Amino acid sequence: MTTPRLVAFDLDDTLAPSKSPLDPRMLETFAALLATVPVAVISGGNFQQFEQQLVHPLRDRDGLPLDDLHLLPTCGTAYYRWSGSDWALQYAEDLTDDEKTRALAAVETQAKAAGYWESETWGPILEDRGSQVTFSALGQSAPVDVKKRWDPTGEKKDHLRRLVQAELPDLEVRSGGSTSVDITRKGIDKAYGMRRLAELTGIDLDDMLFVGDRLDPEGNDYPVKALGVPCHAVEGWEDTDAFLTELIPTLR
Repeated sequence: MTTPRLVAFDLDDTLAPSKSPLDPRMLETFAALLATVPVAVISGGNFQQFEQQLVHPLRDRDGLPLDDLHLLPTCGTAYYRWSGSDWALQYAEDLTDDEKTRALAAVETQAKAAGYWESETWGPILEDRGSQVTFSALGQSAPVDVKKRWDPTGEKKDHLRRLVQAELPDLEVRSGGSTSVDITRKGIDKAYGMRRLAELTGIDLDDMLFVGDRLDPEGNDYPVKALGVPCHAVEGWEDTDAFLTELIPTLR
């Protein structure tokens, strides 16, 4: 692989624990990378989640420019850039009302039939994120350790993904974070987001590097790998931090 001109990341379980802010150590490493090359984050969470986990901690750092930070929430179905004073939406591939209704109904029906609809939850199980519908088995605010115990091998959410995809052949269904399944318009996934990123930055896909924890065929990072973008697989933010610690000196 050539030296990347842009490094892109998944967020949950790649840069941070699920739905949690970046660890201070990871934040330091991420800031060092951003000071060296353009960086993109493309993940299943909505923009508000990006703000809580990543953006607010970065903005607390004096002197760190955000012009080269590209944010692609909801699996790349939306794209934000820093305008100098705030984040500006560049595009959003929103689901239609009919697509949202069918997606919400399908994932609830299949989760209940499979025995994955839990009675003890933390926050909403189903979310309409505009350009994405997301199912979170334990709710959006479930503790990280509880999420890890619910589906340690990923078998449950991969099974649910297949069930929902069979019911929604015209939409894209991907296994997302530790307990989530994401539904977007057909063909509007992380590969789509990466292609749009290449168009809007002028950086070829071959000159990018993507880092993610779900590069397996069931995962929502896999479309990036299938697109041919150079990828590096990790199993948690600690892996990412160690990888970047070795990578950053080679970029200077």
